[in-house]
Amino acid sequence: MCGICAIYKNKNEYELRKEILKMNKILNNRGPDYSNCKIIPNKIGIGHTRLAIVGIESGAQPLTNDDESIILSVNAEIYNYKELKLEFPDYNFKTESDCEVLIPLYLKYGNDFINKLNGMFSFILYDANKDQLLVVRDHIGITPLYYGYTHDGAFVVASEMKALVSLCIYINTFPPGYMYYKNEFIQWYKPRWMVKDYIPVENVCLNYLKTQFEKAVKRRMMTDVPYGLFLSGGLDSSLVASIVARNSKEQVNTFSIGIEGSTDLASAQIVAKFLNTKHHSFTYTIQEGIDALDDIIYHLETYDITTIRSSIPMYILSRKIKAMGFKMVLSGEGSDEAFGGYLYFHKAPNKVEFHHETIDKLLLLHKYDCLRANKATAAVGLETRVPFLDPYFLKYVMSINPLNKMINEEHKYMEKYILRKAFDIKDDPYLPDEILWRRKEQFSDGVSSDNTNWIKKLEEYANIHITDKQMSLAHLLYECNTPLTKEAFLYRTIFTKHFPTESMAKTVHQCDTIACSTERAIQWCESFQNNNDPSGLYLRNLIDNN
Repeated sequence: MCGICAIYKNKNEYELRKEILKMNKILNNRGPDYSNCKIIPNKIGIGHTRLAIVGIESGAQPLTNDDESIILSVNAEIYNYKELKLEFPDYNFKTESDCEVLIPLYLKYGNDFINKLNGMFSFILYDANKDQLLVVRDHIGITPLYYGYTHDGAFVVASEMKALVSLCIYINTFPPGYMYYKNEFIQWYKPRWMVKDYIPVENVCLNYLKTQFEKAVKRRMMTDVPYGLFLSGGLDSSLVASIVARNSKEQVNTFSIGIEGSTDLASAQIVAKFLNTKHHSFTYTIQEGIDALDDIIYHLETYDITTIRSSIPMYILSRKIKAMGFKMVLSGEGSDEAFGGYLYFHKAPNKVEFHHETIDKLLLLHKYDCLRANKATAAVGLETRVPFLDPYFLKYVMSINPLNKMINEEHKYMEKYILRKAFDIKDDPYLPDEILWRRKEQFSDGVSSDNTNWIKKLEEYANIHITDKQMSLAHLLYECNTPLTKEAFLYRTIFTKHFPTESMAKTVHQCDTIACSTERAIQWCESFQNNNDPSGLYLRNLIDNN
């Protein structure tokens, strides 16, 4: 992952350069390999910090065309860039970067070129001939992006909120699937599945589902650097690992983490042995996790409970992966949202409710799992790729009749039944049955062991350090998203230290209820209501007892 930033305002060269370099420095963790900026006095300053993954020797940014009338700063992986470059045999490409093709695409198609991209991306493009700024964020918000305004009305944008704190009096999340053009936010990503009154009727083709996901994974194997795979031993990361192992010329590296004796460590070992990967298994202690709290909240820029719980082990693991010389990993985020894989989907009353819930979950991913997967790894200069959110694959999954996805007797009351069944190939197994049909378990639960519950230890720590008196004042201290538990209060306090204003607090979509369910899903079951425990463990017990 890289870091991008820009200040669009009338400022002299010295002031623009000073502020852009300061923002670059704050974003250095996202791109430790190289940083640079382009300044047009009294117009715009654009910065970039690079994590070199593709075109290592020649991909420094910001990128320009020959006359430097177009300036481009990109945080992206464009997986179909080679195909797109074929359209421009006469264009003078200066680099081997996957991102440079955006310039001739823009010159040929204008803003319509965005829909031609398959990847994860946020980018800033300035057209000097038109004095026009174009800022774009990918379809789901896999890459982070924030914007703000200074006291004199300048528009500022950056990959992470922390780069805006000292500059902006107002900060907000840049909406996924939107572009900022001519001082307006315009939605460019408009798939049919987002239309609320559209309920798909097409029944799933298991072979097509399997083929499309395999293509999505193989696209994300594009790299010029050593890479590996997160492997929790759950269905999603294990499927990704299986497909990569089948298509890699070399033995692949897999990585797992947990408390000593955790279920994830044991399951990951089973998968690694089955796939013959070079497996790296790490443990962490409760104290190591607690010690990382301040750092992880600073890097995540959230105070959401479930996100923080699961991000800490991922952050610790990412540091170990980066120290071993790897710069990119593949992961399994997005599957539960698209297929309705969370345990609370057991209570979905009908296909309409089920489908609408998957839509809402996907539209919130940039606040939760995408945020975690990107920032917990980018904190140490590691890139995460998420094949389940491939736009082509997602388009198909969301066109499937939701009856095919629902959790019912026909599907053996198993979450993500059609995904499991698509890869249930008896004469050429992708995974052992005990993994392929392993029940959903949240990462923050799976890293625990029988003797040590990671979540309970965090709650105990918060109960010691947050007093009843503080909780009685919570509604006065934090009017926006008032913390309901001592754990939530602790995280909010740390967040506020780094991000002190109300507009920053409002960038967080906090969920204190069942496993990140939405307001709609809370109505599905009486036991979901008035509950302040967002853990998957609580929900698993609830489902099993009913």
